[in-house]
Amino acid sequence: MKAHDVYSYGVVSSSTLYSLRGAFPDPEGYGEIEDVRHMTGGEAANSSIVLSRLGAQVKIDGNWLGDDESGRRTKATLSDYQIDTTRLQLRTGYKGVQEAVFTAQGSRTIFGTYCRLLEDGDWNTPQESDVTQAKVVCLDPFFARPASRVAEIAFNAGIPVVTVDCRYDDPLLGHTSAVVIAESYIKDNYPEREPAELFRRFQAATSGLVIFTFGDAPVWYANPGETVNYFQPYSVEPVDTSGGGDSFRAGIVYGLLKGWDDHRMIDFAAAVAAITCTRSPGVLHAPTYDEVLDFMDARKS
Repeated sequence: MKAHDVYSYGVVSSSTLYSLRGAFPDPEGYGEIEDVRHMTGGEAANSSIVLSRLGAQVKIDGNWLGDDESGRRTKATLSDYQIDTTRLQLRTGYKGVQEAVFTAQGSRTIFGTYCRLLEDGDWNTPQESDVTQAKVVCLDPFFARPASRVAEIAFNAGIPVVTVDCRYDDPLLGHTSAVVIAESYIKDNYPEREPAELFRRFQAATSGLVIFTFGDAPVWYANPGETVNYFQPYSVEPVDTSGGGDSFRAGIVYGLLKGWDDHRMIDFAAAVAAITCTRSPGVLHAPTYDEVLDFMDARKS
């Protein structure tokens, strides 16, 4: 009997969402703030909340949290979603990861302290017992060495691993069951590569499912040796896109947890992401399992 459905490892940050009226201002300009909300940031935190909303039991681990207002609020928020946060200890005198997100008409701009986090290495060493007591691992590759260790432990224990946005030559891919690569990551890291050729590179690097997402354009997905399949995402009027990618990954994790085939898993993940993007803050109001099914049924009918 497993202790939890999902073990989630990666970045956990305190985040503040600033909603601006109109477009983001030019340098030296002015922007009117319409709304300010506290939320969570980091792929591990956001995906964990979405998974918990879907009904999965989640245990989370990652970077340190500060024993201050931001750190306590972040841990309390995760705990409120019934996520096991026992590994996220509050450290006196330490400032945890901070993030400020500014959403404006047609844009989203993020400011944070993630680079400092990498420079200082302020994260927990993953515990083997936590990994092996999960049915699926939701892995943020941001902390390269501990992330690789988590993937290796899970792979050796026969536990599926879902990760995101890593290079095709990352050894981590040899231990994954699914990898989700976003269009923004492709543009930042492989600006000169044709997506089709890059997709084949990823297929050759893993024995699992490769997924490329392109916003509202069709999702690409295939296993090694397969031709690419395409899925058209659901069309919605977005309100907050900051958690769209994390929600999609959570949907893939949930699909593996349920043992679904690739098409059903992609369909479900796309629906989760679409609904999340219509709410603000999207992740904190992620859909329940029944809401996702109702949404899919309504769209298909």
